[in-house]
Amino acid sequence: MRISALLILCLLLTQACNQGKDTSPAEGQENHPVLDTTPRVTGIGGIFFKSTDRDTLKNWYAHNLGLSVDTYGSPFEFRNANDPDEVNYLNWDAFPDSTDYFDPSEKEFMINYRVYNLRALVEKFEANGVVVLDSISEYEYGKFVHIMDPEGNKIELWEPVDSVLSAFGRKSTK
Repeated sequence: MRISALLILCLLLTQACNQGKDTSPAEGQENHPVLDTTPRVTGIGGIFFKSTDRDTLKNWYAHNLGLSVDTYGSPFEFRNANDPDEVNYLNWDAFPDSTDYFDPSEKEFMINYRVYNLRALVEKFEANGVVVLDSISEYEYGKFVHIMDPEGNKIELWEPVDSVLSAFGRKSTK
C-alpha cells in the first residue's frame, strides 16, 4: 500500500514539475525517440548477384514477379521501424557476370547492409582485425565501405541518406 502511494505521489510531482515547460524539440531537431547509438548493422541495404544476361533477367523479374526495374535494379521501399513516416530502401540488382565489383570475392553475389555510424564501425573492424578493403566513400545518398568476412564474401556497408534517394524519384517495388 505504501509503495503504491509513493508511486502515485512521485507521478503527481513529476507532472507538476513539468507543467508549463516546453518539451518540444529544439529548432532544427527532429522529434524522434532517443535511439541506441551503437555502431551496427540496421538492416539489408541491397542484394546483388551476377547474371549472364542481366537485361533479360531484370525484364523477367519485372514481367513475372512485378518488380519495378530500372538501370540500377529495383528499389524496395519500406518504412523505418523507429520512424514510420520515414521511407527506407533496399536495392536489388543483377550485375553483368563480367563485373569486378565483387572482387576480391570469388562469389556470385554480394550483400549490402544498412549501418548506423559507419566511421565508428570501421574503427571497430580495424581493432578486431576485420579486412577493410577500401576507405569510406561519401556520396549525397550515403557513405560506403567494403569488408571481407572470414569465408571470403565481400560485404558492402552503407550508411544511407534515404531522403536523397526519395528525391531521385525512382519507381519502387512495394
